[in-house]
Amino acid sequence: MNPPRERSKRIVIAGGSGFLGISFADHLAELGKSVVILSRHCPKVHGQWDHVEWDARSLGDWVGALDGADAVVNFTGRSVDCIKTPDHRDEILRSRVEATRILGKAMRSIASPPPVWVQMSTAHIYGDPPSVVCTEDSPSGIGLAPEIGIAWEREFDSAIIAGQRGVVLRTSFVIGRDRGAGKGAMGKLGILARLGLGGTVAGGSQGMSWIHEHDMNRIVERAISEPSMEGVYIASAPNPESQEAFMRKLRRSIRMPIGLPASEWMVRLGARFLLRTDPELAIYGRYVRPQRLLDEGFRFRFAELGDALEELRCDQPPLHGYGTLLGAN
Repeated sequence: MNPPRERSKRIVIAGGSGFLGISFADHLAELGKSVVILSRHCPKVHGQWDHVEWDARSLGDWVGALDGADAVVNFTGRSVDCIKTPDHRDEILRSRVEATRILGKAMRSIASPPPVWVQMSTAHIYGDPPSVVCTEDSPSGIGLAPEIGIAWEREFDSAIIAGQRGVVLRTSFVIGRDRGAGKGAMGKLGILARLGLGGTVAGGSQGMSWIHEHDMNRIVERAISEPSMEGVYIASAPNPESQEAFMRKLRRSIRMPIGLPASEWMVRLGARFLLRTDPELAIYGRYVRPQRLLDEGFRFRFAELGDALEELRCDQPPLHGYGTLLGAN
């Protein structure tokens, strides 16, 4: 008599139709997990997941997707890659806080809420210190991004229910390939580098903390499966780069010998009127180190930027063979 087949774990990804959500959904599907994506609109790309519509602000039929799920991962939040008008600032904050709040209300309305909640946060919470390498114990900074990060995490602390294990991931920018939902931060950076514009910006000493999508997915996977993992973690590669070094390595990976520099005033004009984004995303930055993950023995597949960029440059399908089953590093 054959032993009973183990039930496939069901993971709900809130805000899962974007770059990060599709990457993680693909990762879980490769591992044979059942995936449900909650998003306002159906993902632009098809995959091995179910889609349930939600507005990220009010209860509805989508709540049933959480009942009996093994974990919920919340990636919801309006992109910060925009000009920070008052309306955009308001939406960036509300999209994060309100989605977290309504997930908490949903947990309290169902019979069997997920035992694990993995919550996205931001490494921007540390502000823009010029040279200090921040860890989980570092103080938060000042300004719009830290204020949003603080409000986001405070709402999560209020929303999580008793007995539920919560993991907060303060994430740097994620580099990865386009799976049909964009390339994240590498979209505009790659275009600028290919045009020969990926040079030093405003001196180039500002920190660029980054992580390859493969390691990001493994960290979220580990947060779901590892019972000892709880609280705040930095999700970033252990070796951040200066802006000057990051762009030099990016240019090298795409075989572009030219990278024209740009002063601060040039970036402020170009970002606003040509790229339609916030110039401070390029002018400022931070160095962060994932101290808790390193202390707990997590091994990064892409600890060095050169290796990460080379893997993404290669014309090959997404990584296989490095993914681990839920429950392993």
